[in-house]
Amino acid sequence: MPMNRVLHQMSALAERIVSGRGETSSKALSDETRRLPRQEPEDAGRDLLMQALARENMQRAWKRLKANKGAAAGVDGLSIAQTGQHLKYAWPTIRQQVMIGTYRPQPVRRVGIPKPDGSERELGIPTVIDRLIQQALLQVLQPLIDPTFSEYRYGFRPGRRGHDAVLASHQYVQDGYRVVVDVDLSKFFDRINHDILIDRLRKHVNDAGVIRLVRAYLNAGIMKGGVVVEHAEGTPQGCPLSLLLTNVLLDEVDRELELRGHRFARYADDCNVYVRSEKTGE
Repeated sequence: MPMNRVLHQMSALAERIVSGRGETSSKALSDETRRLPRQEPEDAGRDLLMQALARENMQRAWKRLKANKGAAAGVDGLSIAQTGQHLKYAWPTIRQQVMIGTYRPQPVRRVGIPKPDGSERELGIPTVIDRLIQQALLQVLQPLIDPTFSEYRYGFRPGRRGHDAVLASHQYVQDGYRVVVDVDLSKFFDRINHDILIDRLRKHVNDAGVIRLVRAYLNAGIMKGGVVVEHAEGTPQGCPLSLLLTNVLLDEVDRELELRGHRFARYADDCNVYVRSEKTGE
């Protein structure tokens, strides 16, 4: 295709995005984008982000959000239904912002969930739009990253559940590993170092756009009492990406335990290590 025709198509597409003409649905943008030829090397390393924002993947993410009927609104106060109406005209612009790196996620809304001991577990509720984008990103990243995780990890992984961890633990005890070291990382989600997490993620993801977007979500801040508080560390529980990111961060811990020959079962930030003697456990 002649370069002047390519530039004309791209210019026309950009004009419609900015002016708001002719793109009341993601299909219009998606159809025109597919007709543009692949540009190299400018588009190199952006395949994952493009896959995440592809129409079919976004539809899957939207269905997943709607299936979670108990999901509360974020700081913008918009429900899933209201967000759906908003996205009919706003999505092409939002998608373009995500692609070029100018999209800025809104802060998460902090809520407290009572725990049996009387304390509270703090959750972060993103806006529906940000939950949608995170879910779409998760659907692309999880199949890529999850197969590399340790077999001893059971929390928040496709095809695995807490009952599998219990069965594995029973087997360790039957094999003679009857001393248990119970590890619980205190306030783990609140203390995650962003730089270390991003460094770990880069080992799995070679896409600058994805890394930039994940960093933006980590830096989005938390709305509490009407005030936005910026955090240099931590990832709020309740965000679609948070559990995958915690597994990425703790992967090296799992590998170290494996290198030492230990039997263990980990579920999120809780881990039990099974050994044969109290001396070894200590």
